[in-house]
Parts: sequence; structure tokens; C-alpha cells
Amino acid sequence: MNYSPDDCRFDSAPNADTLLIFAHGAGADMQHPFMQAMTDLLVEQRFAVLRFNFPYMQKRAEDGKRRPPDRAPKLLVRFNEVLQQVCREQRYQRVFLLGKSMGSRMATILAGEPLPDIVKGVISLGYPFLPKGKTEPRLEAIEQCQLPLLIVQGERDSFGTREQLQRWSIPDSVSVVFLTDGNHSFEPRKRADVSLTQNYQQAVAAITAFVRSHP
Repeated sequence: MNYSPDDCRFDSAPNADTLLIFAHGAGADMQHPFMQAMTDLLVEQRFAVLRFNFPYMQKRAEDGKRRPPDRAPKLLVRFNEVLQQVCREQRYQRVFLLGKSMGSRMATILAGEPLPDIVKGVISLGYPFLPKGKTEPRLEAIEQCQLPLLIVQGERDSFGTREQLQRWSIPDSVSVVFLTDGNHSFEPRKRADVSLTQNYQQAVAAITAFVRSHP
């Protein structure tokens, strides 16, 4: 695929027919260990994965200076640019929008408008329901999403715990999978009966089942 290695990274199983466009979270770029670990496991499941940096994160990679995330419109422009290039190449039978935290919210917002038919769904890894310091969840993007949506959430994610999600009005059309004792990065506490690796594997199993349920 014709992408700059500076701001995109493409990994694929041989003869993959499904591409996951994977957007990073607010504080970590496409090379973060979480992004790499999930990509490796997804490639093992015979997917292709395209990671990319949002503009502010690419600038940080170039000069080392920390910056706050760009505003949503700029993030969405970048996400859509990547998507449109993928669609022009017509290489895959299916495309899913995949995101970590902020990246998943951008994917969900993007799917609030009609997208090319090749795009079959949205997958969120740790959806940021609660902005820091807020008590009311951000549900608008989820409610307006026009594609099937899977949310994989740590049970004790500070941006939306299992108990909180059960109180909020999450649309019935949204699939939610909780990871045992996981935080926002899916990490369990040391005393938990599950490991981080096991939570990663459960997340990938949920993604695989979701993708294969949308032929």
C-alpha cells in the first residue's frame, strides 16, 4: 500500500481480505506498545491493519515537543483522508474503523455520516465516555453512528466503568464486551485472576467475532 512510513504503518497477514484502520488515542502515537500488541494479534487472526498518526502526534514525532490533540474537525479530516485512500485502492472486501480511546470516538463520529459501502463497522477499544472532571457521558456519537458498533471496555475503565455503562442509556444496537478487571489500557490489577495478555486476547477474539459476523 502506498503510505508514508513516517505517519502510517501497514501490517498484514498474507492474502488478508479485511482491513482495520487503527487510530491511536490522545496521548500515545501509532507506535505505542498497546497499538503494536493489538496489531500483532490482529495480524495473527489474518487481518490487515493500517495505523496512522493524527497531525499533532506526527509533529511530536518529528520534533519531540508534546502538543494537545487537534480539535475534532482536524482529526476527522485526517481519518477520512486515510479512509478515502483505502477506498480508492479497492484492495479489500471489507474495511472496519478501529480506534483506541480518542481514536475510537473519532471513528464513531465519522460513521455518523454515510460512508462507502466497503466500510462495515466501527470498533472501539476503551471508549472515552467521560471527559476528565465530568459526570455526564458523551453518548451523541454512539447514538448517531450509522454502522454496527463494538465497544471493548475494561471493567474499571476510568472513562466509563462496567457499572456506569449499565446505568447509561447505551443503544441496544451497540455490542459491548467487558474485559476482566481491565483499566483504560485493559491492564488488570496484580491480584486479578487474569493477565494483560489474556485481556488482549479476549479483545482480539471479540473483534474477530464482530468482523466475521458482518460479511
